[in-house]
Amino acid sequence: MKESTRVLITLAVAIVAGIAIAASGNASLVRAADAIAPIGALWINAIRMTVIPLVVSLLITGIASAADVRAIGRVGGRTLLVFLMLLAIVAIAVMPLAFVLFDLFPKHGAIALPPGAAEAAGEMTASKPQTFAAWVTSLLPPNPIAAAAQGAMVPLILFVVLLALAIARSPAASRATLVGFFQAFTDAMLTLVRWIILAAPIGVFALVLPLTAHAGVVVAGGIGLYIVGYSIACVIVILLLYPIVAVAAKVPIRRFARAVLPPQIIAFSTSSSIASLPSLVESAERELALPPNIVGFVLPLAVSMFHAAAPLSWTVGALFIGWFYGIPIGVGQLALIAFAALFLGFASPGIPRGAFIMLAPLFVAIGLPVEGIGILIALDAIPDIFSTVLNTTGDLAAVTIVAQPRNP
Repeated sequence: MKESTRVLITLAVAIVAGIAIAASGNASLVRAADAIAPIGALWINAIRMTVIPLVVSLLITGIASAADVRAIGRVGGRTLLVFLMLLAIVAIAVMPLAFVLFDLFPKHGAIALPPGAAEAAGEMTASKPQTFAAWVTSLLPPNPIAAAAQGAMVPLILFVVLLALAIARSPAASRATLVGFFQAFTDAMLTLVRWIILAAPIGVFALVLPLTAHAGVVVAGGIGLYIVGYSIACVIVILLLYPIVAVAAKVPIRRFARAVLPPQIIAFSTSSSIASLPSLVESAERELALPPNIVGFVLPLAVSMFHAAAPLSWTVGALFIGWFYGIPIGVGQLALIAFAALFLGFASPGIPRGAFIMLAPLFVAIGLPVEGIGILIALDAIPDIFSTVLNTTGDLAAVTIVAQPRNP
């Protein structure tokens, strides 16, 4: 049985059981549901402990690889610029779209949470607003170790980027040693993350059952709205990529749509960008007549490190968790999520639900309960289909734009 199927079945069982407990009004059953909440918290803590090491090791190895890419010519630098451009466009487009989407959600009071959860959420939202001058000053951390311990992601990211650039400019022997170390460390961390993700059914059940036992049908309704809204948002962003390619690469919308359809079908049926790679290559070379040397370089890189859906997944996910817990999310907080997606999207682990793991410190920074990440992981089976189609469309859009000077 696929991992996503196991999580989906567990989610359904937890929701049905929780609604039944809420409907019964039996205090003993509610206490029994609350008793398993610490298991869910333990699973979330396991996720959180992997985030900072993964961010550091993945960003360093990713930027070092980009440095190697630049060495082979102008195509590498152009590819990275196109990746960032497309991510920025998606992030800018998604923010107003997400707010409009969640304005359609029915308003409700904060969900009654299991014991201890409300206090934790209150502590995270109690921080004072930060001035612009203080924010600028905080961008470079005086103590990177302290920034990592406090989950200050933006300063930490900037420090790691600077460190990675310094490693890239180091002598060849030193650079090879450091990159090799961080690559080996990444491999070990990814193994640990896979073990944690394998425990997702247990963690999801322990998170969702207590919440549903307190909130009843509100949870089920919110879940349905999130899945439908996320899927619609993905379709809108996919359609937005067509005119972007038409303008940036001078490829007619109909021609690009015809070329991207076969990879989209494979992505929809497999939920795997890697599985769509052969079809992407064939469409790029045959349907769009792109140069094979550019296709062979850009597409494998795009499939492995370019995630066009990251800004959408993270912003919509953050707004949903805010709605779910009754915690308002402002433009500034959502902008932080979108900004982080531009960089952390490249560093997301290449494993199922791996991108959500990177959200843990960001949730803390904007005042959302980290337990919400477990909910997003639990709900990702259906949205993942649409995000994979979006990623695949973004991959073909990227290679088409990179090859634009060579197009007839």
